[in-house]
Amino acid sequence: MTQQGVRWTAEQVLALAPDAASRKAGSKLGAAGPWSEAGSSDEGTVWGLCKGSGSKPYQTVIDVADSSGPAYKCSCPSRKFPCKHALGLLLLWAGDDGSVARAQPPDWAEQWLTGRRRRAEEKRTTTGAASGDTSGDPEGARRRAERRAERITAGATELEQRLSDLLRGGLAAAEQAGYGLWEETAARMVDAQAPGLAARVRELGAIPGSGPGWPVRLLEECALLHLLDQGWLRREGLPDGLAATVRSRVGLPGSADGPPVRDHWLVLAQYDTADARLTTRRIWLYGAGSGRTALLLSYGAAGRAPELTLPVGLAFEAEVSSYPGAGQLRASLGRRFTAPEPAAIRPPGVTPAQAAARYGEALCDDPWLDSVPVTLSRVVPAPDGDSWQLSDADGDMALPLSLSARSRPGLWRLVALSGGAPVTVFGECGHHGFTPLTAWPEGAGDAVGLC
Repeated sequence: MTQQGVRWTAEQVLALAPDAASRKAGSKLGAAGPWSEAGSSDEGTVWGLCKGSGSKPYQTVIDVADSSGPAYKCSCPSRKFPCKHALGLLLLWAGDDGSVARAQPPDWAEQWLTGRRRRAEEKRTTTGAASGDTSGDPEGARRRAERRAERITAGATELEQRLSDLLRGGLAAAEQAGYGLWEETAARMVDAQAPGLAARVRELGAIPGSGPGWPVRLLEECALLHLLDQGWLRREGLPDGLAATVRSRVGLPGSADGPPVRDHWLVLAQYDTADARLTTRRIWLYGAGSGRTALLLSYGAAGRAPELTLPVGLAFEAEVSSYPGAGQLRASLGRRFTAPEPAAIRPPGVTPAQAAARYGEALCDDPWLDSVPVTLSRVVPAPDGDSWQLSDADGDMALPLSLSARSRPGLWRLVALSGGAPVTVFGECGHHGFTPLTAWPEGAGDAVGLC
């Protein structure tokens, strides 16, 4: 159960927003004006009625204390999760100005809460029973896996031939052929049941004609794709960890088979990426006892935010299991024992030079790795011509910010938080530069999300 005497900050609430538009709309509803009958209980329920365009106000209720993260229910027609009304009510609750009084939940809120907790208990019971079910067809599963491996091998062999043809004809032909060439090749990889190869082929299609130096970038990406192809075709001779990484990069599904690690996990960052097919949510965690950094991935259909939501800067006790693969940080969130609540946990930081070295070491285990999670200590954001960098306050090294980081409003939040003084910054460090995701001021202070 969350400690109701310690409420979340506005920053932690807004970090739950599925997009910038929801963040802006929710902020407008974070005042008492549109709300009536708002209240909260010692059990972690927050509710209220929000005046909308219709005759009936929207009924909004939130279970803040749920161990799986905050849960929401609103009678509005929005498909976003959480909606602007839930964000506004949480902001009103976080303000702690008396607008959300302690009370007993109304019947409509109590009914939702009771039903939700009953379904959660039924799900746990069903899952527990299923975990003990050893029935199935292992021989059939083995044959299906062999057939899929054969299709992927055929696809990888075909892709190798297409890369050879591209290099033989010259990279200039790639710009003339247009995106259709790459989409057709990607479709062939989908037919071969290798979605990882298909995704990398589609990324190649965006490079020709993308600006100065595009032939070099295209050649680099073709080399990495060739390396992945060869890794699959020669996987029997690879070390187990690297072979598992190749299978994952090609697109074979895996399961979190590592032993569960119970720890107090700090939510370091949360952000979404989307394409025409899928919305992917990445949540970074740091284990206070184990010192491990773990990545949770969750998915939603196109235009829909994934359900798993964890407020940045809060910590909770849970079990986390790792996925196979050398150097892989992806994990599965298992049983949760407490709700997310404020904590004084911070990950230890490194210098910019150590961060760059850490990325180099990680490439030995996973040559296709775009970045690694890193916490930088005592760095100062500083302009570098038309770009920005994070400079070591105690040395002469700096990390350039990635292009995506320079185009986000989070850069200016970081600059304002620093004010020229050193800060601690968590983010992703890779060959495109450093992407800051969360920052803390020197000394005591709450986490500030930069996504």
